[in-house]
Amino acid sequence: MMKWNRHTLLFVIILAFMVALPMPLWAQSYRAPRTPDDRPDLNGIWQALGAVHWNLEGHSAGPAPLAELGAIGAMPAGLGVVEGGRIPYQEWAAVRQKENFTNRLQLDPAVKCYLPGVPRATYMPLPFQIVQTPEYIFIAYEFAGASRTIYMNRPDMEAPVDTWMGHSRGHWDGETLVVEVTNQVADTWLDRAGNFHSEELRVVERYTPQSPYHLLYEATITDAKVFSKPWTIRVPLYRRVEENIQLLDFRCVEFAEELMYGPLSSEPQDDK
Repeated sequence: MMKWNRHTLLFVIILAFMVALPMPLWAQSYRAPRTPDDRPDLNGIWQALGAVHWNLEGHSAGPAPLAELGAIGAMPAGLGVVEGGRIPYQEWAAVRQKENFTNRLQLDPAVKCYLPGVPRATYMPLPFQIVQTPEYIFIAYEFAGASRTIYMNRPDMEAPVDTWMGHSRGHWDGETLVVEVTNQVADTWLDRAGNFHSEELRVVERYTPQSPYHLLYEATITDAKVFSKPWTIRVPLYRRVEENIQLLDFRCVEFAEELMYGPLSSEPQDDK
Protein backbone atom coordinates (compact mmCIF):
# COMPACT_ATOMS: atom_id res chain seq x y z
CA MET A 1 0.00 0.00 0.00
CA MET A 2 1.25 3.50 -0.84
CA LYS A 3 2.26 5.54 2.22
CA TRP A 4 1.67 9.29 2.01
CA ASN A 5 3.53 11.76 4.16
CA ARG A 6 1.73 14.63 5.87
CA HIS A 7 2.50 17.17 3.12
CA THR A 8 1.30 14.88 0.31
CA LEU A 9 -1.93 14.11 2.16
CA LEU A 10 -2.57 17.83 2.74
CA PHE A 11 -1.98 18.53 -0.96
CA VAL A 12 -4.52 15.85 -1.99
CA ILE A 13 -7.14 17.15 0.47
CA ILE A 14 -6.77 20.74 -0.79
CA LEU A 15 -6.94 19.59 -4.43
CA ALA A 16 -10.10 17.55 -3.81
CA PHE A 17 -11.71 20.51 -2.05
CA MET A 18 -10.92 22.86 -4.94
CA VAL A 19 -12.32 20.44 -7.52
CA ALA A 20 -15.55 20.11 -5.48
CA LEU A 21 -16.13 23.86 -5.23
CA PRO A 22 -19.25 25.00 -7.12
CA MET A 23 -19.05 27.59 -9.85
CA PRO A 24 -19.28 31.11 -8.36
CA LEU A 25 -22.74 32.67 -8.54
CA TRP A 26 -21.45 35.62 -10.56
CA ALA A 27 -20.10 33.21 -13.18
CA GLN A 28 -23.37 31.26 -13.30
CA SER A 29 -25.35 34.41 -14.04
CA TYR A 30 -22.95 35.97 -16.56
CA ARG A 31 -24.38 36.57 -20.04
CA ALA A 32 -21.81 37.25 -22.75
CA PRO A 33 -22.11 39.93 -25.46
CA ARG A 34 -24.06 38.65 -28.46
CA THR A 35 -23.25 38.09 -32.10
CA PRO A 36 -25.76 39.26 -34.76
CA ASP A 37 -27.44 35.81 -34.57
CA ASP A 38 -27.84 36.23 -30.77
CA ARG A 39 -25.18 33.72 -29.72
CA PRO A 40 -22.46 34.29 -27.09
CA ASP A 41 -19.59 36.16 -28.74
CA LEU A 42 -16.42 34.10 -28.30
CA ASN A 43 -14.37 36.02 -30.86
CA GLY A 44 -10.92 36.93 -29.60
CA ILE A 45 -7.50 35.64 -28.64
CA TRP A 46 -7.34 33.33 -25.63
CA GLN A 47 -4.70 31.47 -23.66
CA ALA A 48 -4.45 28.96 -20.83
CA LEU A 49 -2.06 29.72 -17.98
CA GLY A 50 -0.25 27.54 -15.47
CA ALA A 51 1.38 24.11 -15.68
CA VAL A 52 -1.47 22.16 -17.27
CA HIS A 53 0.45 21.65 -20.54
CA TRP A 54 3.18 19.86 -18.56
CA ASN A 55 0.83 17.39 -16.89
CA LEU A 56 -2.97 17.26 -16.63
CA GLU A 57 -2.69 15.58 -13.24
CA GLY A 58 -1.46 17.26 -10.07
CA HIS A 59 2.32 17.02 -9.88
CA SER A 60 5.39 18.29 -8.06
CA ALA A 61 8.14 20.29 -9.72
CA GLY A 62 10.64 18.07 -11.52
CA PRO A 63 13.94 18.20 -13.39
CA ALA A 64 14.32 18.85 -17.10
CA PRO A 65 14.40 15.77 -19.36
CA LEU A 66 17.85 16.93 -20.48
CA ALA A 67 20.34 17.91 -17.76
CA GLU A 68 21.87 20.66 -19.90
CA LEU A 69 18.58 22.56 -19.78
CA GLY A 70 18.96 23.07 -16.05
CA ALA A 71 16.27 25.16 -14.39
CA ILE A 72 14.89 26.66 -17.62
CA GLY A 73 13.71 23.24 -18.77
CA ALA A 74 12.47 22.06 -15.38
CA MET A 75 8.81 21.13 -14.87
CA PRO A 76 6.88 23.53 -12.59
CA ALA A 77 4.45 22.11 -10.04
CA GLY A 78 0.75 22.05 -10.89
CA LEU A 79 -2.48 21.35 -9.01
CA GLY A 80 -3.97 19.39 -11.91
CA VAL A 81 -7.20 19.82 -13.87
CA VAL A 82 -8.58 16.26 -13.95
CA GLU A 83 -11.94 15.82 -12.26
CA GLY A 84 -11.31 13.37 -9.42
CA GLY A 85 -7.57 13.92 -9.57
CA ARG A 86 -6.42 10.89 -11.58
CA ILE A 87 -6.74 9.77 -15.20
CA PRO A 88 -8.53 6.37 -15.15
CA TYR A 89 -6.05 4.36 -17.19
CA GLN A 90 -6.44 0.66 -17.84
CA GLU A 91 -3.58 -1.28 -16.27
CA TRP A 92 -1.56 -1.74 -19.46
CA ALA A 93 -2.04 1.91 -20.42
CA ALA A 94 -0.76 3.16 -17.05
CA VAL A 95 2.48 1.28 -17.74
CA ARG A 96 2.67 2.81 -21.22
CA GLN A 97 2.17 6.33 -19.81
CA LYS A 98 5.11 5.89 -17.42
CA GLU A 99 7.29 4.73 -20.31
CA ASN A 100 6.20 7.75 -22.34
CA PHE A 101 7.15 10.07 -19.48
CA THR A 102 10.58 8.51 -19.08
CA ASN A 103 11.25 8.86 -22.82
CA ARG A 104 9.32 12.09 -23.40
CA LEU A 105 12.22 13.94 -24.98
CA GLN A 106 12.30 11.38 -27.79
CA LEU A 107 8.62 10.40 -27.97
CA ASP A 108 6.56 13.56 -27.41
CA PRO A 109 5.18 14.43 -30.87
CA ALA A 110 5.27 18.15 -30.02
CA VAL A 111 9.08 17.97 -29.80
CA LYS A 112 9.03 17.30 -33.54
CA CYS A 113 6.48 20.09 -34.20
CA TYR A 114 3.66 17.68 -35.03
CA LEU A 115 0.17 19.12 -34.71
CA PRO A 116 -0.97 18.88 -31.07
CA GLY A 117 -4.51 17.56 -31.50
CA VAL A 118 -7.52 18.22 -29.27
CA PRO A 119 -7.68 18.96 -26.38
CA ARG A 120 -3.92 19.58 -26.09
CA ALA A 121 -3.92 22.48 -28.57
CA THR A 122 -6.17 24.44 -26.21
CA TYR A 123 -3.73 24.56 -23.29
CA MET A 124 -0.39 24.68 -25.06
CA PRO A 125 1.67 27.61 -23.67
CA LEU A 126 0.81 29.78 -26.66
CA PRO A 127 -2.38 31.71 -27.57
CA PHE A 128 -5.11 30.77 -30.01
CA GLN A 129 -7.80 32.77 -31.79
CA ILE A 130 -11.52 32.08 -32.21
CA VAL A 131 -13.30 33.47 -35.29
CA GLN A 132 -17.05 32.90 -35.10
CA THR A 133 -19.83 32.83 -37.70
CA PRO A 134 -23.29 31.19 -37.55
CA GLU A 135 -22.23 28.31 -39.83
CA TYR A 136 -18.59 27.81 -38.82
CA ILE A 137 -16.24 28.55 -35.94
CA PHE A 138 -12.59 28.70 -36.92
CA ILE A 139 -9.84 28.26 -34.33
CA ALA A 140 -6.24 29.18 -35.21
CA TYR A 141 -3.46 28.10 -32.86
CA GLU A 142 -0.03 29.71 -32.66
CA PHE A 143 1.76 26.40 -32.07
CA ALA A 144 2.83 24.88 -35.41
CA GLY A 145 0.29 27.03 -37.26
CA ALA A 146 -2.41 24.50 -36.32
CA SER A 147 -6.07 25.22 -37.06
CA ARG A 148 -9.47 23.58 -37.25
CA THR A 149 -13.01 24.35 -38.38
CA ILE A 150 -16.02 23.58 -36.20
CA TYR A 151 -19.09 22.84 -38.33
CA MET A 152 -22.13 24.34 -36.63
CA ASN A 153 -24.84 23.36 -39.13
CA ARG A 154 -23.78 19.87 -40.23
CA PRO A 155 -24.66 17.49 -37.36
CA ASP A 156 -24.52 14.44 -39.62
CA MET A 157 -21.30 15.33 -41.44
CA GLU A 158 -18.72 12.54 -41.24
CA ALA A 159 -14.97 12.89 -41.66
CA PRO A 160 -13.50 11.20 -44.76
CA VAL A 161 -10.23 10.32 -42.94
CA ASP A 162 -8.62 10.60 -39.52
CA THR A 163 -6.41 13.67 -39.05
CA TRP A 164 -4.12 15.20 -36.43
CA MET A 165 -6.70 17.83 -35.37
CA GLY A 166 -9.73 15.62 -35.83
CA HIS A 167 -13.24 16.37 -37.05
CA SER A 168 -15.25 18.97 -35.07
CA ARG A 169 -19.04 19.41 -35.04
CA GLY A 170 -20.61 21.98 -32.74
CA HIS A 171 -23.89 23.26 -31.33
CA TRP A 172 -25.04 25.71 -28.67
CA ASP A 173 -26.35 24.68 -25.27
CA GLY A 174 -27.58 27.99 -23.88
CA GLU A 175 -24.45 30.07 -23.18
CA THR A 176 -22.10 27.15 -23.89
CA LEU A 177 -20.48 26.12 -27.16
CA VAL A 178 -20.41 22.31 -27.27
CA VAL A 179 -18.04 20.61 -29.72
CA GLU A 180 -17.75 16.90 -30.47
CA VAL A 181 -14.29 15.99 -31.79
CA THR A 182 -13.73 12.62 -33.46
CA ASN A 183 -11.45 11.04 -36.06
CA GLN A 184 -8.12 12.00 -34.51
CA VAL A 185 -5.04 9.93 -35.25
CA ALA A 186 -3.58 8.05 -32.29
CA ASP A 187 -0.21 9.81 -32.53
CA THR A 188 -0.95 12.92 -30.45
CA TRP A 189 -0.38 13.19 -26.70
CA LEU A 190 -2.54 14.98 -24.14
CA ASP A 191 0.36 16.78 -22.42
CA ARG A 192 4.15 16.67 -21.95
CA ALA A 193 3.89 13.95 -19.30
CA GLY A 194 3.14 11.21 -21.82
CA ASN A 195 -0.61 10.98 -21.21
CA PHE A 196 -1.94 9.45 -24.41
CA HIS A 197 -4.94 7.96 -26.23
CA SER A 198 -5.78 5.65 -29.11
CA GLU A 199 -7.52 6.13 -32.44
CA GLU A 200 -10.84 5.59 -30.60
CA LEU A 201 -10.56 8.95 -28.83
CA ARG A 202 -13.74 11.03 -28.61
CA VAL A 203 -13.62 14.48 -27.01
CA VAL A 204 -16.64 16.60 -26.07
CA GLU A 205 -15.58 20.20 -25.43
CA ARG A 206 -17.57 22.91 -23.65
CA TYR A 207 -16.64 26.60 -23.89
CA THR A 208 -18.63 28.70 -21.40
CA PRO A 209 -18.12 32.49 -20.95
CA GLN A 210 -17.53 33.34 -17.28
CA SER A 211 -16.77 37.05 -17.60
CA PRO A 212 -15.67 39.47 -20.34
CA TYR A 213 -12.15 38.17 -19.78
CA HIS A 214 -12.30 34.42 -19.40
CA LEU A 215 -13.97 31.20 -20.55
CA LEU A 216 -14.34 27.92 -18.72
CA TYR A 217 -13.02 25.13 -20.95
CA GLU A 218 -14.19 21.59 -20.20
CA ALA A 219 -13.31 18.49 -22.15
CA THR A 220 -14.74 15.03 -21.52
CA ILE A 221 -12.47 12.33 -22.91
CA THR A 222 -13.73 8.88 -23.90
CA ASP A 223 -11.49 6.10 -25.20
CA ALA A 224 -12.54 2.57 -24.21
CA LYS A 225 -9.31 1.16 -25.58
CA VAL A 226 -7.12 3.13 -23.12
CA PHE A 227 -9.27 4.35 -20.21
CA SER A 228 -11.57 2.47 -17.85
CA LYS A 229 -14.22 5.22 -18.04
CA PRO A 230 -14.76 8.71 -19.49
CA TRP A 231 -13.05 11.56 -17.60
CA THR A 232 -13.16 15.36 -17.65
CA ILE A 233 -10.71 18.24 -17.41
CA ARG A 234 -11.54 21.87 -16.58
CA VAL A 235 -9.23 24.73 -17.58
CA PRO A 236 -9.87 28.50 -17.43
CA LEU A 237 -8.97 30.37 -20.61
CA TYR A 238 -8.00 34.03 -20.39
CA ARG A 239 -8.58 36.73 -22.97
CA ARG A 240 -5.41 38.40 -24.21
CA VAL A 241 -6.09 42.12 -23.89
CA GLU A 242 -2.78 43.73 -24.89
CA GLU A 243 -3.02 46.57 -27.37
CA ASN A 244 -2.80 45.29 -30.95
CA ILE A 245 -2.68 41.66 -29.78
CA GLN A 246 -2.39 39.15 -32.63
CA LEU A 247 -1.22 35.62 -33.28
CA LEU A 248 2.42 35.46 -34.30
CA ASP A 249 4.24 32.76 -36.24
CA PHE A 250 5.53 29.71 -34.43
CA ARG A 251 5.99 27.42 -37.40
CA CYS A 252 8.43 25.18 -35.62
CA VAL A 253 9.31 22.61 -38.31
CA GLU A 254 12.64 24.28 -39.02
CA PHE A 255 13.51 24.10 -35.31
CA ALA A 256 13.06 20.31 -35.34
CA GLU A 257 14.80 19.46 -38.63
CA GLU A 258 18.15 18.62 -37.03
CA LEU A 259 16.44 16.47 -34.42
CA MET A 260 14.42 14.57 -37.01
CA TYR A 261 16.77 14.35 -39.96
CA GLY A 262 20.27 14.97 -38.58
CA PRO A 263 22.79 15.19 -41.43
CA LEU A 264 19.98 15.04 -44.01
CA SER A 265 18.61 18.41 -42.85
CA SER A 266 19.40 21.52 -44.86
CA GLU A 267 22.49 23.53 -44.00
CA PRO A 268 21.81 26.85 -42.24
CA GLN A 269 21.81 29.79 -44.61
CA ASP A 270 24.27 32.65 -44.20
CA ASP A 271 22.32 35.86 -43.52
CA LYS A 272 24.98 37.98 -45.23
